[in-house]
Amino acid sequence: MALIMQYISNLNRYMDTHGDPRTKDWPMMSSPFPTLIVCVFYAYFVKVIGPRLMENRKPFRLQNTLVIYNAIQVVLSLWIFYEIAMSGWLTGHYSFRCQPVEYNNNPRTIRMVHACWWYYFSKFTEFIDTIFFILRKKQSQVTMLHVIHHGCMPLSVWFGVKFTPGGHSTFFGFLNTFVHIIMYTYYMLSAMGPQYHKYLWWKKYLTTLQMVQFILIMVHAFQLLFIECNYPRPFVWWIGMHAVMFFFLFNEFYKQAYKGRQTRHEKNDKVKVNGNLSSANGYVGPKWQTVDRTETNLTNGHAGNFKLNGLSNGVTLGSALKNGKDIANGHGDIMQRKVQQQI
Repeated sequence: MALIMQYISNLNRYMDTHGDPRTKDWPMMSSPFPTLIVCVFYAYFVKVIGPRLMENRKPFRLQNTLVIYNAIQVVLSLWIFYEIAMSGWLTGHYSFRCQPVEYNNNPRTIRMVHACWWYYFSKFTEFIDTIFFILRKKQSQVTMLHVIHHGCMPLSVWFGVKFTPGGHSTFFGFLNTFVHIIMYTYYMLSAMGPQYHKYLWWKKYLTTLQMVQFILIMVHAFQLLFIECNYPRPFVWWIGMHAVMFFFLFNEFYKQAYKGRQTRHEKNDKVKVNGNLSSANGYVGPKWQTVDRTETNLTNGHAGNFKLNGLSNGVTLGSALKNGKDIANGHGDIMQRKVQQQI
């Protein structure tokens, strides 16, 4: 135990020596351990404690709470985006090619340092997303991507605020807060009720925007590996590799959530009809035919799979469907006897 405490003491001394003195006494900035402890507890709570607490309880209905929370997140993200933009990236003082950290006490520079801390603080407010999932018993939403993304960000941003609050690395927060303005607007509209869901067709494009964000951060960070820039090289790798990790995680989510869903929809929208379609003229149709589920519903009067085997006497699949609709309406006695034998 004494060895561990000595190690922590040495680490804190290193942090004080090499950290930015402007943020040294700010909340949670003296040591990374408080942030680390909160992040670990968050992961344990949302994966273990929370589900156990809600196991025998009914899910909470939090519609109004969700609307208010997401509205607050929109406003907070918008304000941080504005502060980062007006203290650096949209002022003409910052270079997208190479931007060293400014360690002076110029009011514009101090404004950027404050914006960095508030961006760090906002990563904790995003934990509430997951807590709401737990309270509503939406455990399926608490994916590995969700927990890693939210659990890693506070500690990742802490190092930036401690050592480089400003300069090249703030491009990450600049883009991320912009994306979060759009993202939390989507969540807010979604929480307002089903009547607004028809306006939310652009959900998958939001995920695409998030992946584009990480590509831009990768390019912006890794360019410093090929040019001379007075910016700490370890933070180039730190930011760039975070962007790489999150890009692949979000890309995997995109493939599962949208491409996989599209494939499932295609399978559900088509019903396989197995059989050799023969006629008196010796015509043998394709081994597999597909028909739209809407026509299936009209034929059978309900959703579900069905098979037509060995239709004869020149009956085509289209005419079978047409007469099948007549059958559903009580017509076509002759065809009814033929087709019903096959269904």
